[in-house]
Amino acid sequence: MNYFEYRERELFAEEVAVRDIAERFGTPVYIYSARTLRRHFRAMRDAFAGTDHLICYAMKALSNLSILHLFAAMGSGFDIVSGGELMRCLKAGADPRTIVFSGVGKTDEEIVTALRAGILMLNVESRPELRRISELATRLDLRAPVSLRVNPDLDPHTHPHISTGHRTSKFGIPLSQVFEYYAEARGLSGLELVGLSTHIGSQITETEPFTEAAGKIATIVKQLKADGIGLKYLDMGGGLGIPYQEEPPSPQQYAAALLQPIRQLGLRIIIEPGRVLVGNAGILVTRVLYSKETDVKRFTVIDGAMNDLLRPVLYEAWHSILPVDAREERPPITSDIVGPVCESGDFFAQEREMPEPRAGDLLAVMSAGAYGFAMASNYNSRPRAAELLVDGRQVHVIRSRETFEDLIRSEHIVDVSPDGNT
Repeated sequence: MNYFEYRERELFAEEVAVRDIAERFGTPVYIYSARTLRRHFRAMRDAFAGTDHLICYAMKALSNLSILHLFAAMGSGFDIVSGGELMRCLKAGADPRTIVFSGVGKTDEEIVTALRAGILMLNVESRPELRRISELATRLDLRAPVSLRVNPDLDPHTHPHISTGHRTSKFGIPLSQVFEYYAEARGLSGLELVGLSTHIGSQITETEPFTEAAGKIATIVKQLKADGIGLKYLDMGGGLGIPYQEEPPSPQQYAAALLQPIRQLGLRIIIEPGRVLVGNAGILVTRVLYSKETDVKRFTVIDGAMNDLLRPVLYEAWHSILPVDAREERPPITSDIVGPVCESGDFFAQEREMPEPRAGDLLAVMSAGAYGFAMASNYNSRPRAAELLVDGRQVHVIRSRETFEDLIRSEHIVDVSPDGNT
């Protein structure tokens, strides 16, 4: 459910016409719906009602400070994967005691900063990391709260680039080594063993992988308890998909599948939804520049590009693309929707059937809230788009459109000899 809808064949973001937003703020532009963000967070919270749980938004999906601030105000914690994301959370008003730090490559600086901030826990993924965290915590005269991330070795039936639960993945500890890891961690004086974590992938559209992973993890937790290792937290990650073309489970179905094997373990359950909270809460609006026809194909050239939305070429992702103004009946055509970047991979859709777009038309790329702006770049020296948050009739600029001066702000021209002579 989202609050982007047609009214008299014009697309609206909550109470504001998308056409008016584009005319005022230019294109390409990301538009997010605050009403949708609130609805999605509440739906996930309600799905886990009656259990001791903490929702930690996986902020890599969309990390704008205003979005983080909204979730923090609703009681969300955060799943982070870098020191920069930690700084964003703290700037947005997050309680550090609700922050979980994941990822396979934490630097010394990131670990120290997280420990000093007093975060809930660090998810550990390798022996060297385990030992390094203990060393750094000991130097700080602290005990680092850690959770070991277990790789459950299962196929979540999603795109290979976003599948993290198979044993060939870089993520997590192999099942065969879990008890060795916990035994070693218990002997390291700089650590406090507080949890167990797992995460099997993203854009998962069936419940069976969640239930299977939870069943494997429940067996491990019971054995750890029998071995005298009592934990506080069970972090089951995220991964629930959204309807691009698929029809994923509802939050209620997801919660039921996940909780069935782990409800009676007596641990606080942490979930880390990302895409499911923000994906359908955002759109990317772009303007048609030209129509180009060759002897074999038709192209619709737009002012948005792969630097604005990388998902189609990176993940072979499918996004619905809708006319912002559908009042005029247009004949259907089949076209590639492409941008101006100098790469053959610069497309939003290929062989897409849609009402004929014409120069000047506005198109809305739907379900672009997750991994859209978060993956944007300045490739081809293109300034990144503005980000806007619509709340009822109010349109807030939450990130200004970049300028050429922004692009070169941190660069320096060095005057060196063109012939190599000093």
